[in-house]
Amino acid sequence: MAFPSWKCLLLVGRQNTFARAWRSRRGGPSLRWKRCCHWSSGKALDPEVRAFLEENTEVTSSGHLTPEIRLRLLTPHCRFWREKPDLWPYGDPFWAIYWPGGQALSRYILDNPCVVKGRSVLDLGSGCGATAIAAMMSGASQVLANDIDPIAGMAMILNCELNHMNPFPITIKNIINSEAGNWDLIVLGDMFYDEQLADGLHHWLRKCIRIQQTEVLIGDPGRHQFLSHSIHSHLHKVIEYSLPEYTRQENNGLTSSIVWSYQPTNSLENC
Repeated sequence: MAFPSWKCLLLVGRQNTFARAWRSRRGGPSLRWKRCCHWSSGKALDPEVRAFLEENTEVTSSGHLTPEIRLRLLTPHCRFWREKPDLWPYGDPFWAIYWPGGQALSRYILDNPCVVKGRSVLDLGSGCGATAIAAMMSGASQVLANDIDPIAGMAMILNCELNHMNPFPITIKNIINSEAGNWDLIVLGDMFYDEQLADGLHHWLRKCIRIQQTEVLIGDPGRHQFLSHSIHSHLHKVIEYSLPEYTRQENNGLTSSIVWSYQPTNSLENC
């Protein structure tokens, strides 16, 4: 099974994985989330995992909206583009795709550094870490990247190295529905794959705005699950980017991606 077919499985699996993660958080942390971890500058990567990721990803900066950022991704030149998905020894590699919502957020931050300059930024569902890297490049005072996959955390460290920066802190756990952290800005891309997950994000982000006056930016190419959710009525379009041809091919012909500002009208109400 070639990777293009595998990517279709990732699209479905991403929905199910995030949904299960959020539901497990609501009912108390599962064993998976108890094994969360936190990386920061100076923490060594597992040499075996590092070697595997370096061997089975390609360093690339082309075909995406941010040629300034180099990333390790799965591409047609990689072995696992062609291998059967069950031969991949870790969790599904959602982080190895530079999704269009994340591309739009990263491009917007690089073009408008004032959005993050001197501010604290949480990159939720960070994946490959591109948006967190863009925030660091643009002068953010503090960046925390969050993902539920420990391999994503390791890939982010490799991607920081590629871009000649010290790794930012990375937390590997589900933080949706946790206490609202004191962040100036939360960014998230391509996270709306499941109605219950979207409901949880809607509630938690609204709480962050109410308690901490956090600004929230969302990147999404206009998938049906996103546009049909009630959260869409609380969004204000910031900018729309035309996607490069390679990204269009990777994403079933999606032609553009949008950055939205999330401004719930009821953010001052009890959540």
